[in-house]
Amino acid sequence: MRTATALVAFLAAAALAAQQAPVPLGAKVDARFTDCRWSPRRLHELGAGAATVVYFTTVDCPIAKRYLPRIGALAADFAARGVVTLVVNVGAGDLLVDAAGQVVKAAPAAVFGKDFDLSLAAACGVDRTCAAVVLDAQQQLVYRGRVDDQYGYTGAREQASRDDLRLALDDVLAGRPVAVAETEVLGCAVTPPAAPPGGDAPTYARDVAPLLQKHCQECHRPGGEGPFSLLTEAEAKKHGAMLAEVTAQGRMPLWYGDSHHGDFVNRRAMSGEERQTLSAWFAAGMPSGDAADLPPPRELPTGDWRIGKPDLVLSPLGRVKLPADGIVPYQYFVLPYRFEQDTWIEAIEIKPENPAVLHHCNLARITGTRFSQDGFITGYVPGGDPHVLDPGTAVRIPAGSALALQAHYVTTGEPQTDRISVGLRFPRVPVQKEMQVTILTNLRFAIPPGAMAFPVRAAKKLRDDAVGIGLFVHMHVRGRDMTVVAEAPDGTQETLLVVPNYNFDWQQSYRWAPNVRRFAKGTRLDALAHYDNSAWNPFNPDPEATVKFGLQTADEMMYAFLFWTKEHEALDLRVDPHNGHVLGANGDAARDGGR
Repeated sequence: MRTATALVAFLAAAALAAQQAPVPLGAKVDARFTDCRWSPRRLHELGAGAATVVYFTTVDCPIAKRYLPRIGALAADFAARGVVTLVVNVGAGDLLVDAAGQVVKAAPAAVFGKDFDLSLAAACGVDRTCAAVVLDAQQQLVYRGRVDDQYGYTGAREQASRDDLRLALDDVLAGRPVAVAETEVLGCAVTPPAAPPGGDAPTYARDVAPLLQKHCQECHRPGGEGPFSLLTEAEAKKHGAMLAEVTAQGRMPLWYGDSHHGDFVNRRAMSGEERQTLSAWFAAGMPSGDAADLPPPRELPTGDWRIGKPDLVLSPLGRVKLPADGIVPYQYFVLPYRFEQDTWIEAIEIKPENPAVLHHCNLARITGTRFSQDGFITGYVPGGDPHVLDPGTAVRIPAGSALALQAHYVTTGEPQTDRISVGLRFPRVPVQKEMQVTILTNLRFAIPPGAMAFPVRAAKKLRDDAVGIGLFVHMHVRGRDMTVVAEAPDGTQETLLVVPNYNFDWQQSYRWAPNVRRFAKGTRLDALAHYDNSAWNPFNPDPEATVKFGLQTADEMMYAFLFWTKEHEALDLRVDPHNGHVLGANGDAARDGGR
């Protein structure tokens, strides 16, 4: 029997069994689900609290969405009493990142989970959204039913006549039997995952190879950031089971922004139909198909630099030596080059000699010897792109400045060395706009031990009419999510970005199409981040620590970056492509930098 088809049949049977024979009250529940970082988890890992609430939802069930803010309020209200609230998405076609984004907005105090195979729903005897269950401290099922009776299929009461879920929790926390332990749920029927479509099975040549070229080979190629290559049929078949799994779950291609907010041109995501194609190909035994259907090979970048051949390459004078283990203090390097004139740069790439040891690196302009975020230009992060600006936009390095690096190195178990190179490419067309950077940051916070969703905020107003280039957010290993909102001078608010499952090991930029995203002068940017300093966070180095701002990974940071240009700026600077200097009317270098 084909693996995927058998799995779908099993899931459908399990869901049907849950509908026909609900799990009895008093049963102990410890089923599996997937957390916001695609890690498999079980209920008991939430900890031995006083009680656990599990609420089932989908991205588009209208009644479930109406109740989600109420679940968020309940999660916040009962957290101090030892209650953990888990919101579980059971939508067969819902992407994890979008489902998690919905919970971040409506119920940030809750923990998010995704029930891909409906095993948690079946273990709780749940077959509809809007269902909530309560487990006591021994993980026994003591309540199953509705949140309250306000919302129904055809209308809503002015207010609920009974807060069933809250009353059940009050009973559990008081050590009493739940007075009304089961209630009818009005929600959307939970749909099991669909079986692979009938008809001709997809083939590698006709269907799969084009998808791998479009979505995968940029990283999965020799010298790319992916751990293995997917350039050939043999390589695809070798990893066929994993391809089907990670694309079906939305783990690949890597993308951490909620698709409901922000139309980003660098978004990596497969459509539902594309994900089904890979699943069906694997289920059919990975047929090769007709070689005549193969597309021509994709043209991939060649050479050592993703920005193309740089016009200027700068490196520290020597290599840094790293120990085998332990924490390496941040390393600072002033690059040995002084910019005697204003210099304009359209592309920047930071390239380590030994990528395995460099976690991230920031590049800044300096006029003395001190590195400062005030001069921040760009950075190197796992998953990041080179800093390539649209034609006509450039970074200005002021006359008399130098460039400095702030490097965060990690140890690997054996001594290592590294030397960072910075490649610069000068503009080939007249420069019309200078790139600006607005940084939202909070340096004064203290995340208490055990906090699962500690909020940290930062805000700043734009000083000019602006055209947005893109966004970037940065936290450390306790960072769970971040949301960036723009409030226009007239009070209108728009959510620009929601990163609901921040990944410290894969930090990406979010870029808009050129000249599309505009902000009026005085627009207020607000960033809200949540941090998980609990034992639930598998990457938390110390759940007992109070965590403050700091440079090391065990500390925390909160940064949101907006890259932009002044909307009405028109510099019209002709730049020498050999050195980035502004040319005068006669083609000679303009000594004042052209400003």
